[in-house]
Amino acid sequence: MSATEKGKAGAVPPAMILAAGFGKRMRPITDSIPKPLVQIRGQAMIDHVLDRCTDAGVTEAVVNLHHLPEKLRSHLSGRATPNIRFSDEPEILDTGGGVAKALPHFGDSAFIVANGDVVWLDGQVPALSRLLDAWDEERMDALLLLQPTVSAVGYEGKGDFVMGTEGELRRRREYEIAPFVFAGVQILHPRLFESAPDGPFSLNLLYDMAILEERLFGLRHDGLWYHVGTPEAIGEVEEYLAYELGSLDMAG
Repeated sequence: MSATEKGKAGAVPPAMILAAGFGKRMRPITDSIPKPLVQIRGQAMIDHVLDRCTDAGVTEAVVNLHHLPEKLRSHLSGRATPNIRFSDEPEILDTGGGVAKALPHFGDSAFIVANGDVVWLDGQVPALSRLLDAWDEERMDALLLLQPTVSAVGYEGKGDFVMGTEGELRRRREYEIAPFVFAGVQILHPRLFESAPDGPFSLNLLYDMAILEERLFGLRHDGLWYHVGTPEAIGEVEEYLAYELGSLDMAG
């Protein structure tokens, strides 16, 4: 069943948008607004993510809050879709702790998790639809969208993962350059959190556990992805997007 058909049947899972962080590398901009509200070509990054969720058929989303939470609440109150609920964090819980706190919203089924500050262009099929179609409940505890490091605009690291022929993942070894970087979009199953610690922790801890169980998988993104890490990166990403979107308009 395609993601579009799943959406019509009401079977597209809910999404969680991670929006609680301080965005320290984006200061001084994030001294006054949360990083997900930073605009790229006139649109807040979190709206970019939520629009992609809506396009994939997501009707329910949870957004976690900590840094300048009322600004996010106010901004998101203007959205018609998806229906948004909030998960407040009195203390910062990192990515893993934030998702763990929100688990009661998702029941016993898999759900989408996306960073609230990622920007991407889809290939021929939307990335979220491809993730939903590739999800295998029996084999996977987590399915990560991965961007080839060579085409990750604004990214200067050594990559995160090496992917096997069946999509299975392992970590980049020391002194190794990995071909893929995590793109900030994924599908997770609640069972991934069965051995999770209390309080703040990174999702990386659970990824490592899933690797040992051979239950962490990846999917290569077939579009473009942009790393917006600093104030200086905003202009660069806007230039790339203007060029790419202009090329698409001309091709259409």
